[in-house]
Amino acid sequence: MFAYEVGLSIDLTTCEQHLTTLSQRATIKHKHRAPAYFEYRPAPVQVMQEAEPLPLGGYYSNPSVEMVIYDFGAISLTYSIPLHGPFASLLALHNDLYANTRLLQDAHRHVTHLVSVIAGCIVRPHMADMVEDYVIFQVETFTTPCQAEALTRQYAQEIAQLLRGGSQPLSQQEVHDALVCQIAFGLDDVAVIDWNAAFLFDREAEDVRAVLEFANVELLEMRYLDEQLDDDLDQAYETLSKQHWHWFHFTGSARTDLRRIAQMQVDSAILFEGVNNALKLLGDQYLARVYRLASQRFHLEEWDASILRKLQILEGIYEKIADRAASRRLEILEWIVIVLIAVEIILPFLNLPWH
Repeated sequence: MFAYEVGLSIDLTTCEQHLTTLSQRATIKHKHRAPAYFEYRPAPVQVMQEAEPLPLGGYYSNPSVEMVIYDFGAISLTYSIPLHGPFASLLALHNDLYANTRLLQDAHRHVTHLVSVIAGCIVRPHMADMVEDYVIFQVETFTTPCQAEALTRQYAQEIAQLLRGGSQPLSQQEVHDALVCQIAFGLDDVAVIDWNAAFLFDREAEDVRAVLEFANVELLEMRYLDEQLDDDLDQAYETLSKQHWHWFHFTGSARTDLRRIAQMQVDSAILFEGVNNALKLLGDQYLARVYRLASQRFHLEEWDASILRKLQILEGIYEKIADRAASRRLEILEWIVIVLIAVEIILPFLNLPWH
């Protein structure tokens, strides 16, 4: 999976009208009962696009890619690679997927083409330099039947190496850390979630994959927003430290600075709220736990805390600039009043014809 930031927001309703019949509104399939209100808000648009099969670690990707368009300006692209063979071959596949230049270029080409098609639906379109990737290994069956509980116990070293992408055996501490975030719904399924990859032993894992995909997109948006706020704070600090020697120039400049900082705040708040409110998981306890594990692995709470702190700092700078502008305006008004009083006092002593 590759997640991209392509704009401030996307009008999904108009977006569907620009796409072919291969598009549809994405929903989460449930292998168990869940309340009807458990959905994306609003539902992203899912697009299937033909693609050239790519050789990857002894396998080939499917001749199509799946792209999901989110209203908060993100696009997630997924390659599917059919697996069949010995479990050990997955490690070679993971190593080939890591920083695969050809795969990155192909993903970027697909997303760029999609953005060009829906450019009119994107508010302030742009392609951010950063991209967030994630690998999900889903095993449906083994040639020799294996219970899910026994799988993570007997093959802990192999699964940990697969998740961490290491070619050498890992220490017990590293194996434990790699497998600590695991969850199961039934006796014949298990999901192990790590930072760069996840291992799913499940015949029907579409719901878990959808949650992991959204978490990966959320991580991208948090990283992007955090970086943008760093730039905004640098500009705000520079604005706050500027010295204005001319009163009237200061008044006009302050208004411009305040508008710019206010726009930074609004843009950041819209993106932050859009990402955090896009998926409601309160109606499904199992998927909510999956999301919490993914959030723990991706450190989403720490990203949220960092972003909120920077938004508060930006708000403080805005208030300081506003207070300074208000003080300067009052000072100017005081001088105007003094000048008018002085004129009123002086005029009677001036024997002017028009007085």
